[in-house]
This record gives sequence, C-alpha cells and structure tokens, in this order.
Amino acid sequence: MSNNRSHTTRFVAVLAALLVAGGVAVGTTATASPGPNPSTSSTWRETEGSPRTPVPPVVLLTQKSTTSLDQPFSYPTEHPAQVSSSIITLLPGEQTGRHFHQTPMYAYILSGSLTVTYETGPGITTVMTYRKGAAFVEAIGTWHNGANTGREPVRILVVQMGASGVANTVK
Repeated sequence: MSNNRSHTTRFVAVLAALLVAGGVAVGTTATASPGPNPSTSSTWRETEGSPRTPVPPVVLLTQKSTTSLDQPFSYPTEHPAQVSSSIITLLPGEQTGRHFHQTPMYAYILSGSLTVTYETGPGITTVMTYRKGAAFVEAIGTWHNGANTGREPVRILVVQMGASGVANTVK
C-alpha cells in the first residue's frame, strides 16, 4: 500500500510541476476583470488570500497611423461606422485574388506565412511576407494579391473598420 501511496504522491507532484511550468499556477484562478480598469486593460490573476495582480497584455500592434505601405489612413466619415471580422484560411498554393481595400483593415497572422504582392506603380511591385505573429494595417486603394507559398495553411484574423454601404474589399 505504501508503494501505491508513493506513486500517487509522486504523480501529484509531477502533475503540479507540469501545470506550474505550463503557466497554470496550482491553487489559483485566473479571471477576466469585471469591467474596464482605468489604469490598465489587462486581465487579472487572483490567488487565494492575495490581492489581485494584473496580467500584462500582449501588444500586437501599437498606435499605428500608417498602412503596410506607409500610407496614412483615416476612417470613413460619410456613413455610420461598421466593424466586421473574420478568420481567413488559405491552403498551400491558394491566393486571395487581386483586390484592394477602401477602408482600413487590421490583419494578424495566426499561423503560416502570407506573401503579398502590391502594385505600387505602373509596372512596379512591392512584395512583403508576413509570418505567424505579424500584425499590420493593410494597404488602402492599392491593388494587391496575397498568396500562401508555404507548406502549411495560413490563417489570418482580419478586422475591417469600414462604414455602412461602403465595400471593404473591391475585386
């Protein structure tokens, strides 16, 4: 019986060590803040018997005022604002097709890599590759085509900051 207890104790100790190493603190709970905190927009971690401590946010893009091609951008003002989001998946070899955006569009590469060819002038192209973890504001009014030239699917979180009645993307 003591051999079983020893194995159980060792298993619990190893499991606790793995949970702590993986970022899950034993005996704690992580909760989202009940509402916006004026000093931070992070979430909160609570430990029994201890005050709440902030968990710093992961910053993906900071105060960007230009697109990926260094174009200044502004939001449409003629129509009511409208925000939409989606996750786009391109399999290896797939392309978005030639298109441009009329409104600001935020993109975050969740996985894989995306190669975008921008038509920046008559007969002139600019090629940019965005890899997992890249965050950017897409070019506005510039024809371009995105392609997955990698070996794994590329997944892109897209947030379009448009306006009612205005097409975000034109093909």
